Amino acid sequence: MTDRKERQREMYRAADPAEGPLTTDQGVAVDHTDDSLTVGERGPTLMEDFHFREKLMHFDHERIPERVVHARGAGAYGYFEPYESCAEFTRAAFLQDPSVSTPVFVRFSTVQGPRGSSDTVRDVRGFATKFYTSEGNYDLVGNNMPVFFIQDGIKFPDFVHALKPEPQNEIPTGASAHDTLWDFVSLQPETMHMMMWLMSDRAIPRSFRMMQGFGVHTFRFVDARGRGTFVKFHWKPKLGVHSLVWDEAQECQGRDADFNRRDLWQAIEAGEYPEYELGVQLVPEEDEFTFDFDLLDATKIIPEEQVPVRPIGHMVLNRNPENFFAETEQVAFHTGNVVPGIDFTNDPLLQARNFSYLDTQLIRLGGPNFAQLPVNQPVAPVRTNQRDGYHQGAIHSGTSYSPNSLGGGCPAIAGPDGYAFSHYAERVDGAKIRKRSESFKDFYSQAALFWNSMSDWERRHIVDAFRFELGKVGAVEVRERTVGELAHIDQTLATAVAEGIGVAPPAPVNTEHKPVASPALSLENLRGDGSIRTRQIAVLVTDGVDTEQLTQAQEALSAQGAVVEALADHDGKVRAADGNGYPVDRALPTVASVLYDAVLLPGGPAGTPELKSDETAMRFVRDAYRHGKAIGALGSGVGILSALEPEGLHIASGHGHVCADRGVVTDATTGTASEEFTRAFTEAIAAHRHWDRPRLPTC
Repeated sequence: MTDRKERQREMYRAADPAEGPLTTDQGVAVDHTDDSLTVGERGPTLMEDFHFREKLMHFDHERIPERVVHARGAGAYGYFEPYESCAEFTRAAFLQDPSVSTPVFVRFSTVQGPRGSSDTVRDVRGFATKFYTSEGNYDLVGNNMPVFFIQDGIKFPDFVHALKPEPQNEIPTGASAHDTLWDFVSLQPETMHMMMWLMSDRAIPRSFRMMQGFGVHTFRFVDARGRGTFVKFHWKPKLGVHSLVWDEAQECQGRDADFNRRDLWQAIEAGEYPEYELGVQLVPEEDEFTFDFDLLDATKIIPEEQVPVRPIGHMVLNRNPENFFAETEQVAFHTGNVVPGIDFTNDPLLQARNFSYLDTQLIRLGGPNFAQLPVNQPVAPVRTNQRDGYHQGAIHSGTSYSPNSLGGGCPAIAGPDGYAFSHYAERVDGAKIRKRSESFKDFYSQAALFWNSMSDWERRHIVDAFRFELGKVGAVEVRERTVGELAHIDQTLATAVAEGIGVAPPAPVNTEHKPVASPALSLENLRGDGSIRTRQIAVLVTDGVDTEQLTQAQEALSAQGAVVEALADHDGKVRAADGNGYPVDRALPTVASVLYDAVLLPGGPAGTPELKSDETAMRFVRDAYRHGKAIGALGSGVGILSALEPEGLHIASGHGHVCADRGVVTDATTGTASEEFTRAFTEAIAAHRHWDRPRLPTC
């Protein structure tokens, strides 16, 4: 029996997909949905491809009002300055004069989850920069990973549909560990390189301030003579590239779902402005076909050993938005927002994005006038014949067509002085076809390059990530197919993953990968300049703490830009050894080790602090050790570490002097915190993690 409502619903049920072929919304059968219609195999995408346009249009309009992807974000204003004139390869005005600062707005984001999801999920992070240049707005819309999942934008709706929560229950939120994503991945070999990045610690950044950014695609610089140069964009954070570990990331989702957003906001409010260096990889037009991959393939990188990254400028973020909705939420990026001197290539994913972004803003921001919103307005003068529409904020007068005589011929087109945008003159020819270029067909060699470039601890984390993700997949055949794909990358990787998810290791695959590595891909080589600025240091205090010793250590760390917070089992103050009260910044039950970069255990003349009987404090120390973080102990604070010896976490002590052993720094002497101790502890913090830490460290 069905009730009236159920019978009503039956009237709207979609046709069974197993009963016939794929069609358009108009019922026209489709025989190919993996490649756009292009001029030749490597030519531009044609707008007459009605299937491509309908598919992208419908996808772009699926959700209102938040973004379909990149819904959860955080933003900041700042400025960009070039190091020197870049006139030798681009005429872009904002890249000419080091004395000219260009205002910017940057939005960082996650991809899968909605606005209410957590910051620290395993996901790609968006890194989108809007340059308010003197020639108009330029949007560099990138990610924190240099490649993407797919090669042709016509597959983007398929990919995101697979990535988004399962349609029957809207689960999981902000996560890729589920059947449909891995089903898609296991059937699309082109995703393998990106999946290696996604399973690495790059997918769980410690901070937006410690995260690389990439333009992903190959673009073009164009100089004043019209000469083109292929270019890839790189953002490099001044603080180095650092990540969480998966265990931390998961706990952060409960302890502070706004972990990355809060970190960015607080750093800027404190005057610790995030800074990034912009670098480019430049390839002359005549060298387009000298690589063993296609420059138009967005699933590939140019290894830095082949084309070094050339620094051309730096960006500083120095102002938080005043209103999240008006600015961070309403900012509208578009890969098609370019200025003279920057142009596109025929990358089929980039060609699709150039259509999709503009179409998305129409539904998300309610009409064609979103460029008039304050955060989107260019600083360059705007004179158009566009009129009316939803949310028109300008009062126009005069004519609105061109050419005209009644309006004095205004606005007139730009003169022949080279000021106007001029598309790069590129010859294209070929038959109208749906076919992927053969030069795009190598799906595994760069995934293998990434694996070969990882340190031992990074490889362990990647294996653990695959095991976690595939362990959430219920379909055994999807698990088996995926490890079969991994065998094309590395047999050891595939076997280790298979063993962890209960499927048979795949048969060895004959590959032709060269056993090469690119050091620039490993986090081990991207630790930064040794600064500890903005690092969060937890100091565990209790009654009897030696405030003189603690103050010396605290002042030394704060002088180097670290943020030092005293934690106790309660708010207010603790009673110090000198009888005075010592202020507590936060109560231990409200925080956790995962929210800090290091922990300091000060001593006290009354003996080992009572912290060792406090399970919350002991867990704090255990987690810091387990996650490879720096730990410092002074005087009787060393006893806290000694109390963990029965658990096998033996920590070397200095026996009366400073001992630094792979991130654990101790000084069992009483009295002052020596310069030797603070120097060693600073070095341990600057290293970020100590994955080479043995279970039984010796000194």
